[in-house]
Amino acid sequence: MNEAIKFIKENPVMYFSTVGLDSNPKVRPFQFMLEKEGKPYFCTSNQKDVYAEIKNHPVVELTTCNSNFAWIRLSGKVAFVSDAVIKKDVLESSELVKSIYKTPDNPIFEVFYLESAKATIADFSGNPPKEYSL
Repeated sequence: MNEAIKFIKENPVMYFSTVGLDSNPKVRPFQFMLEKEGKPYFCTSNQKDVYAEIKNHPVVELTTCNSNFAWIRLSGKVAFVSDAVIKKDVLESSELVKSIYKTPDNPIFEVFYLESAKATIADFSGNPPKEYSL
């Protein structure tokens, strides 16, 4: 397994950064849902500001850290998916998500992955950061 995917599986609550509709940075907590074929998947509602922000400017960055203060920066271009199987898998991966959206065909339920994602894992050890392509 790619070390970047392993890191975000172990630390699934991430901070998601977008360019706001007002052109200012916006950051909010976001949960990593799952990985398929090396792609990290996330979800949101198409009724939220974050959806409009990523439709307007689809390049985003996420970060999180672990209890040892190692951190990851994950960036890429958002690619929305309509694949019913992937949407079902995302829904089944989180009781919270399932309680909100109920079914994969909910018209406000949006699933996306980061296309051509790049990840950097770093820490305070003095060693150089490690870079990954997903």
